Amino acid sequence: MDIHGEVADGFEPVRDAFVRNFEALGDRGAAVAVYRDGRKVVDLWGGVRDADGGAGGGGAGGVGAAPWERDTAQIVRSATKGVAASVPLLLHQRGLLDLDAPVAAYWPEFKAGGKERTLVRDLLAHRAGVPALDRPLSPAQAADGMSGARAVAEQAAFWEPGTAHGYHPHTFGWLLGELVLRVTGASLGRWLAEEVTGPLGLDFWIGLPGDVAHRVGRSAALEAPRTSNGLRTRPKREVAEAYADPASLTRRAFAAITPLPDENDPGYRGAELPGSAGIGTARALAGFYAATLGDVEGGGRRLFTPSTVALAGRELSGGPDRVLVVNTRFSYGYMLHGPASPLLSPGSFGHPGRGGSLGFADPESGLAFGYVTNTLTPSVTADPRPQSLIKALRAAL
Repeated sequence: MDIHGEVADGFEPVRDAFVRNFEALGDRGAAVAVYRDGRKVVDLWGGVRDADGGAGGGGAGGVGAAPWERDTAQIVRSATKGVAASVPLLLHQRGLLDLDAPVAAYWPEFKAGGKERTLVRDLLAHRAGVPALDRPLSPAQAADGMSGARAVAEQAAFWEPGTAHGYHPHTFGWLLGELVLRVTGASLGRWLAEEVTGPLGLDFWIGLPGDVAHRVGRSAALEAPRTSNGLRTRPKREVAEAYADPASLTRRAFAAITPLPDENDPGYRGAELPGSAGIGTARALAGFYAATLGDVEGGGRRLFTPSTVALAGRELSGGPDRVLVVNTRFSYGYMLHGPASPLLSPGSFGHPGRGGSLGFADPESGLAFGYVTNTLTPSVTADPRPQSLIKALRAAL
């Protein structure tokens, strides 16, 4: 396995763990990047661009498969949520959005179905009570920019908003996107490009432009993640049962788009889905989180004020999750360090993507982390591959 890139002195354990991800944990193509106090200290990539060998053949990593290049990007699934969450926080930072206001103050139609008291902070902390839809959307409806917002506005709450939390895997994106549209008049993907990723020079998109589509690799499923000793992991019984039961809130939440969209489809990749379809490089994911903490080498200016960093790391939801069936912790749009998503320290904030991708910031150490892969596992959180990298990063510190 040829691994490309560089690591700063002292961060060699991260490179060793990255190599092991290919040798023992099933990676076929991946990248990892780490910044410390705004300076890049890890930037590695390796394997093949297309997990399935691509349309041109060559097999999964076989002869003729295109290599993962320095600027190869991948879909990051729910790791998109962490980048998207910066938009409402920046709007609040600029005095344009009140986090304690009812969602209906900006989006009057949302008050239907017992949701009139839902606050903006409830929406961001997965407390809005609408993780699923009584009538799931087709992939085409999910991506059309209108049907998703209309569906969640009409949907009756599954619990009284603000009284409990449950992960909103698909609906979070429509909720966030429509809120931003009502406040700014711009789609979330456009606002993010103009105000965040564009000025910072980050290769991250919610709504992939056609002129960079050739840089994006194809993803494929991996049967199941493996532990550090190479054994396949198995979920706890109650978790497995929840995912297997078509009537459970867990299964219904992940089936809000039915059938599951083809993540390699150009139409899906071009859609603005702030909860699931962001595309970017590990370098961009780490660079984004580095910018939440401070200035970044190369001219990137700090995104968040200290008070906004505090909001990103402040727990709003904690304990049993009605959808994921494990204990989770959420702040204003970010998943926080905990058993479901171990990050670097109790103050870390970020978001995993189902299948492996992960990005987060750790204010305590000044570290920002990004990992992307084309080999997707069924796991929603705590994928062994990024966890092995975090363990190595902790050892390097």
